[in-house]
Amino acid sequence: MDTSSPIKKIFEAYATTIKSYNFARAGKWSALFVLIGIISGFGAILFYFLCQAGSHYFMDLLAGYRPPPPAGEPHLFPPTNTPFNRWVLLFLPALGGLVSGWLVYRYAPEAEGHGTDAAIDAYHRKKGYIRGRIPIIKTIASAITMTTGGSGGREGPIAQIGAGFGSFLATKLNLSERERRIMLAAGMGAGIGSIFRAPLAGALFAAEVLYRDPDFESEVIIPAGISSVVAYCLFCLVFGWGSLFYTPPQIKEFSNPLELGPYIVLAVVLALTGFCYVRSFYGVNHFFKSLNIPKIIKPAVGGLCTGIIGFFLPFTLSFGYGYAQQSILNELSIAVLLLLAFGKILTTSFSIGSGGSGGVFGPSVVIGGAMGGVVGKIFHMVMPGVVTEPGAFVVVGMAGFFTAVSNTPISTIIFVSEMTKSYQLFLPSMFVCSISYLAARKWNIFDKQVQNRVSSPAHAGEFMVDILQQIKVQDLIHLIRKVDCIPQNMPFIEFKKFFTQTKQHYFPVVDANKRMVGIFSSTDFRKVLFAPDIEYLVVMKDIAVTDVVAATPSEDLNSVLQKFTVKNIDSLPVVDENDRTVLLGMITRRDVIAFYNRQLQRLRGMAGASL
Repeated sequence: MDTSSPIKKIFEAYATTIKSYNFARAGKWSALFVLIGIISGFGAILFYFLCQAGSHYFMDLLAGYRPPPPAGEPHLFPPTNTPFNRWVLLFLPALGGLVSGWLVYRYAPEAEGHGTDAAIDAYHRKKGYIRGRIPIIKTIASAITMTTGGSGGREGPIAQIGAGFGSFLATKLNLSERERRIMLAAGMGAGIGSIFRAPLAGALFAAEVLYRDPDFESEVIIPAGISSVVAYCLFCLVFGWGSLFYTPPQIKEFSNPLELGPYIVLAVVLALTGFCYVRSFYGVNHFFKSLNIPKIIKPAVGGLCTGIIGFFLPFTLSFGYGYAQQSILNELSIAVLLLLAFGKILTTSFSIGSGGSGGVFGPSVVIGGAMGGVVGKIFHMVMPGVVTEPGAFVVVGMAGFFTAVSNTPISTIIFVSEMTKSYQLFLPSMFVCSISYLAARKWNIFDKQVQNRVSSPAHAGEFMVDILQQIKVQDLIHLIRKVDCIPQNMPFIEFKKFFTQTKQHYFPVVDANKRMVGIFSSTDFRKVLFAPDIEYLVVMKDIAVTDVVAATPSEDLNSVLQKFTVKNIDSLPVVDENDRTVLLGMITRRDVIAFYNRQLQRLRGMAGASL
């Protein structure tokens, strides 16, 4: 038996597929995403160096304050001999806020606040466009804010840095709005994935953070993945490989299902703390917006409030990752953990909510870890046989808290797992994140998120077509109206009398067997109406259009609306599927659009109430 023929056919089919695939296009896009990853990686390197240098020269050299670093990020600069001075810490954040505020409001007002929200807003409402100067101003202003004691995270600035370059590159290449949005998101994921040494989480976060519902921007994941891996490799080549936090081996184990009980309590505590965080942040934000003073001054006032808290609780200033590391290692008391959590809520609210520049993910890691440590320590005292390692609750608390305030459960679980290398805690993290997500869906730290893809201005046209294609004319059977049909041999003079007694505007014309042979509208007989010399000679079949544009029950509303638009008509006859001369009734453009709007509202309501 000759087997060469089938094998040959397989290879020929494979060769045809290869030829039909546009490798040039794939190569072009891969190169663009690699380039975004390279720039985002260098941006992360520069921003991280500025943060380290700023902390050394401002907080250490001026105030003698040198907060502990996390295990994966030792200090780049040697310590100074400056004695600790609380009074310098009191006014240092105000000075940083003043400089940061001047930079932002003088050159790029869009760079205020936490940059992730600005990138989300650009994706949905600004066609993916970010001004070219934004990344530069954001980098400098954020570094100044946080290295002078302002409480914030690195993800917001680096998200806007990466997103800004992606948007800039797409604009320079004259790409479409859709392509610019994708490149913006790829840059955002690359920046975050690199600076937190979590490339997978960075890619998923860029796709998930755009929406409040558990929805993903699927077309973003692969581009963001490519860019994130490249940026991560560059960053780690300079500052070393490994995770941000060190997690002892004994903490990483989960083998007792009874621990799920305390984890439920942790999820509830995190949801309530998240509520306090969001209300505090936006409460301060609204207060400063209403404050009748120059915008440039507002971050300085917020910095002064931050400095007052830092005067008594210096561990609530700046990044605070080192204290999260100490929480994991069970080195802090319950009292200190509580002060750290709620003090961090206040300092972040005043630092960023007043118009300062920084992110909200970093503080969330510290706050969530501290509250996780509180719950873990309490249950360890009450039931030491069940909760053996409070540090595990710190790690899970990090994930659960940010989920509660950001509505990003999937990427946050991956984030914390990559930052702590605690993949064995994936199960309790998923459990706590799911509960805290359900409990805290009504509040959110990312104000610019939209509900879901249906609600996004970026997808408005796409979803209109998708929804219309899913609805058939037969679904509107209750809206198909019976109308009066006009016999084809009716004299026009007789129709005039009929027309004075009806509100109907479209008139199907039928033969003696009640089969439709044409149709006319109230505008079609104007010439006859104003020509009394011929109105006695005309019958209605002379006026009717015989090339009838009609719909059938199996047609979708998208094609029906196209017929309305192309012919510029307001009513359409619906005819039998197998016999187009059998009239079932008329359907109006207004009824179709109203039905579509009701369906859209119903889908949005179902999406909003689904969880």
